[in-house]
Amino acid sequence: MTGRGDRGRIPLIAVLTANSISTAGTSLTLIGVPWFVLETTGSAGRAGVVAFCATLPIVVSAVIGGPVIDRIGRRRVSVGSDLVCGLAVAAIPLLHYADVLAFWMLCVLMAVGGLMHTPGNTARYVLVPDLAEHAGTTLARAASLFDAVSRGARMVGAALAGVLIALVGAETVLLLDAATFLTSALLIAAGVRGVRAAEPRKAVAPVSLRAYRTELREGYAYLLGNRLLLTVVLMVMFMNGTDQGWNAVLLPVHASAELGGAGDIGLLTALFGAGGLAGALLYGAVGHRFSRWSVFTVCVLLCGAPRYVVAALTGTTLPLAVTMALSGLAGGVLNPILTTVIYGTVPDELRSRVSGVLTAGGELAMPVGGLAAGLLVESAGVKGALLAMGGVYLLATLSPLVFPVWRTMDGAGAVADRASVPSQGSEEISSSGPCAPAPVPGARTPRSSES
Repeated sequence: MTGRGDRGRIPLIAVLTANSISTAGTSLTLIGVPWFVLETTGSAGRAGVVAFCATLPIVVSAVIGGPVIDRIGRRRVSVGSDLVCGLAVAAIPLLHYADVLAFWMLCVLMAVGGLMHTPGNTARYVLVPDLAEHAGTTLARAASLFDAVSRGARMVGAALAGVLIALVGAETVLLLDAATFLTSALLIAAGVRGVRAAEPRKAVAPVSLRAYRTELREGYAYLLGNRLLLTVVLMVMFMNGTDQGWNAVLLPVHASAELGGAGDIGLLTALFGAGGLAGALLYGAVGHRFSRWSVFTVCVLLCGAPRYVVAALTGTTLPLAVTMALSGLAGGVLNPILTTVIYGTVPDELRSRVSGVLTAGGELAMPVGGLAAGLLVESAGVKGALLAMGGVYLLATLSPLVFPVWRTMDGAGAVADRASVPSQGSEEISSSGPCAPAPVPGARTPRSSES
């Protein structure tokens, strides 16, 4: 039943707000943890190891987590995930202040955060279609708003991280990030009560290993049987892997050696986020007039490889800043298209399982990406590592030009564009931008990176 008035909108607003706070906190971690590692160890290789430890559990939990989300309930999973992640992040600076933080402890704490992050992130993501119907707005509009506020929060969080690291240090930034986890948990706990889709599914089979394997298999079978989604996941896997190397190792090392330090990381990441927000808003306003495949193909080529090349060939901030803003603009268009296609393709009863599989596939290369970037820096230098990772990114993003299945994007998800149309008399939530983390959880370090 479609929600009416302000009460019907509360759950969607709560999820959007919680996600924006969580995303802003993610930007703090995205910049704070690599900088903390470089400050305390001085080693790009160790930064890569930490990135590996943080992202490998993300893949593991995504691989097995879909059926768990349905059984426990999306609301409970989201709240529990945030609470555990907040404790793990807070423990890093507290142990450091106590002078007992060993490198292995840092790796373990990042692994715990990574393990618990993905189920919570997936639980919020798969709620969007039901919350859009509950609020009486279209799915395309809710997905656009979800991504727009996420990108705005990422931009603000990145700028804030650069300033705060310079003023109070990376340790304090991590404590602030832990507070964002707690805030997100409270918002979901209080704001998503009474939404049937957020509660445990009563129709699922009794708990057993056989039933769990069956449910897990259903998600993988659906992905393997859908050529478009499978091709999307494979491309995004390489994009997220190289982006993890960029975020966790390459950009921090480049900023430390050639640019102005943590402040410039915050500026560049904020510009990328600002470009992403503008791209999401632009696509939300006029994107429906153009072929999805054409727009996606152009933007995916522009969003990644150019920043690696510019960083490798220049040693100043301005050229990279311009490139980051333009790359973000192109990147902001991608997730709205993928989100609409995925929501419109995957049946509701399989959404949690398939989303978990999409996340696992999209993030499969992230542990290797961070580790490889650290090793490349130590063996080939920053310039060589940037060019190598940029080459991988370019090859991956040529996929829409090479494989004909991408052209079916223009028909996929058409139902989603018309789904959840508000009943006569109900007001729509105004939105002008799209996107969210599908298999792109946006690209993701604990709680999503950017892709």
